[in-house]
Amino acid sequence: MWNKKTMIAIVVVVMQIPLFAQQMHTLQDVLTIAIENNYSIRIARNNQEISDNNFSLGNAGFLPSLNLQGQYSGTRNNTDRTDFDGNESSLRNIHNTAAGANVNLGWTIFDGFRVRINYDKLAALQEMGELNTQVAIENLIARISAEYFNLIQQQRLLNNLRFAVALSRERVRIDEERFLLGSGSKLQLLQAEVFLNADSSRMQRQEEVVRASRVRLNELMAKEDLRYNLQPSDTIIPLNDIMIFATLENSTKEYNTVLRAAAKNKRISEYDQKLVSSQVYPYVNFNSGYGYNRNTFQSGSFSDQQTFGMNYGITVGVNLFDGFNRRRQISNAVIGVENARLNYEETRKAVMSDLINIYNEYLNNFRLLEMETQNLDVAYETLDIAMERYRLGALSGLELREVQKNLLEAEERLLSIQYSTKLAEISLLQIAGRVMEYL
Repeated sequence: MWNKKTMIAIVVVVMQIPLFAQQMHTLQDVLTIAIENNYSIRIARNNQEISDNNFSLGNAGFLPSLNLQGQYSGTRNNTDRTDFDGNESSLRNIHNTAAGANVNLGWTIFDGFRVRINYDKLAALQEMGELNTQVAIENLIARISAEYFNLIQQQRLLNNLRFAVALSRERVRIDEERFLLGSGSKLQLLQAEVFLNADSSRMQRQEEVVRASRVRLNELMAKEDLRYNLQPSDTIIPLNDIMIFATLENSTKEYNTVLRAAAKNKRISEYDQKLVSSQVYPYVNFNSGYGYNRNTFQSGSFSDQQTFGMNYGITVGVNLFDGFNRRRQISNAVIGVENARLNYEETRKAVMSDLINIYNEYLNNFRLLEMETQNLDVAYETLDIAMERYRLGALSGLELREVQKNLLEAEERLLSIQYSTKLAEISLLQIAGRVMEYL
């Protein structure tokens, strides 16, 4: 009697034989390598480092500026002079020099609170840099997780097709024996060979699909060799227990990275408005310096002169009129704040809409899983009966082919629903800010 479990075991063993010499990778292994090497993540981290460097007291304007300056210059002149008595004199190749050094200190004491606002804005930009990196990492985790489980799905489909080829090959063997014994027709044997060739062709096309999925994973991992024969250690698509919508909703409101970034953008636009509004205040600047200068002369009443000392001053000012530019800037800043608020609300609605729609799909997939699992069991049982009847000559070749086709379709539907359920799970965890749980 045809034993489906025995055949499946044989196919799985054959599949694993060339893999013993290869390193198996868990999802966590793949994600760890990708987060370390992926080019998009490295760019995001570099941008975050820039925002970290920009967040400083000096960049905000809290600290004074101190400059050291030195200079040296000289002249060579020829001079012809005539006094009021008509006496003439000539000076040739007169070399005069000037040298000096200065230390200058400048400090903005008050600038309409711009310094404080600038510092707060730089802090928000630093946090935005961290959020952008987090978004990049979460997107990468979601993409890699989806592709990792897609590779598992495609390999299982390949195993199913190999099982189908084994069935077709068994049918060819049976028809060949019948033909040699004179109890079967040549037409039936040729028909069985056509079906075997069709299944073999489909299996080879599926092997290409598996290779393409593996290349995509290697690309996301930034592997030097994109043809690296990565093998997932998982052989099935694991599904977690059904998640509760209320828990996901609360987590989304608090931890969704896209929402947090939109809220931070709104806050940054408010700082921009405050910066423009601060221009109505007066400003107070302090400056001081110490300088040394030395001059040498080859003509005149003295040969050299040295001066040194300090200077200081305070500047107080206010912009009384700037051609209504400040009014225009304030108006634009108010519009910018409103746009940021609208963008946040739009993002929030879109995120919650995705959460609801994907969760409904997620629940429906779980209902379909139970149904398709039962269908697959029935299809295997039907195949056992059909193969036995075919051996006994009580079933035609076309009827057997239909049973085999129904089995393959049942397996494909089940795998497709399992993968769709996993994709929904990944999306829900990403929306809820929990996709890092795959690490």
